[in-house]
Amino acid sequence: MTITQQKPAKLPSHTLTSSVLLAIGIGINTLIPVLTMPKASVGALAPQKTQIISQVRKKVEITLVSYAVTKAAYSKIIPQFVAKWRKEKGQDVSIKESYGGSGSQTRAVIDGLQADVVGLALALDTKKIEKAGLINPGWEKEAPNNSIVTRSVVAIETRAGNPKGIKNWSDLAKPGIKIVTANPKTSGGARWNFLALWGGIVRNGGNESQALKFVTQVFRNVVVLPKDARESSDAFYKKGQGDVLLNYENELILAAQEGKADTSYVIPPVNISIEGPVTVVDKNVDKRGTREVSEAFVKFLFTPEAQREFAKVGFRPVNTTVVKEVQNKFPKIVKLYTVNDLGGWNTVQKKFFDDGAVFDQIQRGRR
Repeated sequence: MTITQQKPAKLPSHTLTSSVLLAIGIGINTLIPVLTMPKASVGALAPQKTQIISQVRKKVEITLVSYAVTKAAYSKIIPQFVAKWRKEKGQDVSIKESYGGSGSQTRAVIDGLQADVVGLALALDTKKIEKAGLINPGWEKEAPNNSIVTRSVVAIETRAGNPKGIKNWSDLAKPGIKIVTANPKTSGGARWNFLALWGGIVRNGGNESQALKFVTQVFRNVVVLPKDARESSDAFYKKGQGDVLLNYENELILAAQEGKADTSYVIPPVNISIEGPVTVVDKNVDKRGTREVSEAFVKFLFTPEAQREFAKVGFRPVNTTVVKEVQNKFPKIVKLYTVNDLGGWNTVQKKFFDDGAVFDQIQRGRR
C-alpha cells in the first residue's frame, strides 16, 4: 500500500504520536507504511525489527569434521577466520571441531553427526557422504582446486640411520625387509600406500603384470597389518615392529616437530599425490541456516594465510603463492601422479579394494 494510491484517513493524535516515535526508532524509510497501518500492525512491527537486529548480531556456530592429522593446522587457521569474519560481518562465529580417522568420521557424519564442513583424507570418503544424500553432487566444483585443500605424498620411514639401506620402492620387495602398513581394506591412508606401490611400477614404465608381482612381493614382507594408520604408527614406534613404516610425509614432519619420533625417511621420486578434499555438508547447512559462513570458511582454507599453516605442519600447499614460498622445504617429486591417473576412486575401489579384488587376491597368496 502507498500514499499515492490511497489517501490516509486522519489518525487520532495518540496513534500519530506512536507512529512518529516508532518511525524515529526504526528509520525514516519505514515512516510511510507505518502511517497507513492499522494500530495493531504498528504494535507488531517493533518486535519484528528487534528480532531482525538480533538475528544479525547473534553468534553463529558451525562444526568442522576432519581427520586427525589436520588438527595442528586448524588450531592456527580457525582463529584467523574467526577474526576475519568478525571484522567483515560484525558477527562472532564459533567453530566446533571433531577429529578422528577419516573412515570413522565419514560414518559418524552419515549416522547423524551434524557437520557443516567436512575435510577428509580422500575423496572416496566424501563421495560416501554424497551417496548418503547429505552432500550435493558436483561439490568438487564448489571450491578452488577441485576442492582439494591439501596434498602430501607417501614416505618410507626407516629406523634411525636407515640401517637396511632403503632408497626406493624397489627395496621394499627385497628378502628380509620387514614392513609395517595399515590394512587398505579398513584404512584410507593404507589405500594411498597401496596405490603408491602400484603406481611406482605402472607410472614408471612398467605394466600391470609387473605391478601385481611387485606389490605381492612387498606384502609378503609385511609383518603387521593394523586396521588404521594410528595403530601402524604405534606398532612401529612403541612396539618396535618392522624395519620400515609406510606413512604420509606430513605425518612424519609433524611427528618430528612435536618430538614424538626420531624420524629417518625416504621420499621416492615417483609418488602419488595424496589429496585431501573439503566441502560443506549441504543438507546440514541448509537445515541449520549456516551456509554463508560455512562456504566462507571453506573458501578461506585456500587463501595464502591458511595454506601457510597447512605447510607449516607438513602438508604440501595447493595455493600457488605458498607453493613458491615453500618449494625448497619439500623433496622434489620427479613423477607425481594422482588417483585419476589410475582411473579415479570408483574404478580404484572396485579394482583393488572391494571383496575379491586385487588386494584380497594378494592376501590369499600370502597364506
